[in-house]
Amino acid sequence: MSKAFVREDNLPEVAPPAPAPAVPPGRRNYVTPAGFARLKAELRQLVEVERPEVVRTVSWAASNGDRSENGDYLYGKKRLREIDRRVRFLIKRLEAAEVVDNAGRDGDQVFFGATVRVRAQGGDARSLTIVGADEVDPARGRISWVAPVARALLKARTGDEVTLHTPAGRERLEILDVQYLPID
Repeated sequence: MSKAFVREDNLPEVAPPAPAPAVPPGRRNYVTPAGFARLKAELRQLVEVERPEVVRTVSWAASNGDRSENGDYLYGKKRLREIDRRVRFLIKRLEAAEVVDNAGRDGDQVFFGATVRVRAQGGDARSLTIVGADEVDPARGRISWVAPVARALLKARTGDEVTLHTPAGRERLEILDVQYLPID
């Protein structure tokens, strides 16, 4: 039977790679020291642990003979492509990275790495930490320095009110406090 008529739906699903976070063209990839270390650790894990394991599996599966119906071989080759794609992405991100360590900085002005407590009109106070595009974690209040909220907050000071333009309209945020804490 021709391979054109064979469905290979029985292969395990692999999550698609996450879309690359947006950094304005021509700009450096600002990142905290902890974020830089995480990117390097992920690259090391992929190159030194995961890729060699998959290569061994693919090699073993290829030695078993017919590769057209060999799930280990087909899945392994697909996984190798995904690992190689992620490795290339990480290498580019690390090359463009500019580590910015503002932990322990004094001052009440908002810059990269700041943890800012803000309150919207009639809302509760919330904390936002301005981090690199690769470190975003909305559940922990970490936003990218290129996000609209961060751009509105940058260079403002404690006590200032900034205007945030949202799809729902304008929102005013009052800056309650600015701190520069170590980011883990």
